[in-house]
Amino acid sequence: MELDWLIDFVALNETGNFSRAAELRHITQPAFSRRIRALEDWVGTPLFERTAQGTRLTPAGTQFARGTPGLVRTITDLRRDAREVGGRETATLHFAATHSLSFNFFPGWLRRVEQETAVGPVRLVSDTMQACEELMLQGQSQFVLCHHHPMAPSRLESPAFASLYVGEDSLVPLVAPDGDGRPRWRLEGDAEELPLLAYSAESGLGRIVASNRFDRRAPALETVFSAQLAATLLGMARGGSGIAWLPASLAADDLARGNLVPAGGEDWAIPVGIRLYRPAARQSAAAERFWSHLPPA
Repeated sequence: MELDWLIDFVALNETGNFSRAAELRHITQPAFSRRIRALEDWVGTPLFERTAQGTRLTPAGTQFARGTPGLVRTITDLRRDAREVGGRETATLHFAATHSLSFNFFPGWLRRVEQETAVGPVRLVSDTMQACEELMLQGQSQFVLCHHHPMAPSRLESPAFASLYVGEDSLVPLVAPDGDGRPRWRLEGDAEELPLLAYSAESGLGRIVASNRFDRRAPALETVFSAQLAATLLGMARGGSGIAWLPASLAADDLARGNLVPAGGEDWAIPVGIRLYRPAARQSAAAERFWSHLPPA
């Protein structure tokens, strides 16, 4: 039995779809299916029912799922602890952060932390929210830095994880100006349809925007382009392709230069927090020291 098989099981159980789970695990669907079959052969009974609509757990799979996520974390922790005792584990802190925060928030925040305590070596992985969650759930990251909104909870909102508020931001609907410096499209206008630059499903910002925007009275928004990265949507908005809800921290320079302007009043902005997540279970000595010395936001 391989640890990857257990991680595959968790991914398939969460997505309920072989294709999405294989994409999440960064392998081809045939290879992913073979690994799930190998796990079922090792267990000795089917764990999933395959249907045209996706997959669901068998009774045996339901029993197996009760302990699998914790087992993955335990094995990862045991390996880390053994390496630390054996002198092979360094004091490196392992972070995963969403792209927009990696570029604009993380460097300055880390410098502020370093003014309070010695941090030591840091390894940062920049990826989508979905990928960052997966790294944490698999025990491959000690900390995850991401935007947070109570209406769009992440997969880390459970007793297995702790979090700390470390900053704030705002998602603002922005658009390129016309020749007179006014927004090309306005959310309060009388247009029947407006072009939307949307986040793809892997994006945590997309979850937040979707949970906040559609309960408002607004013209119809037609998605004309979608992408994982806020930076990509910023470039499309700057080029006049549509409206995008962008982090104010990311768009600050373009707003100051007049490259982008708000497409609506302040009530269209979505206030968001910035949170740092960690497993509730004990981590390495270096990670625990870092956490204990974090200054308040």
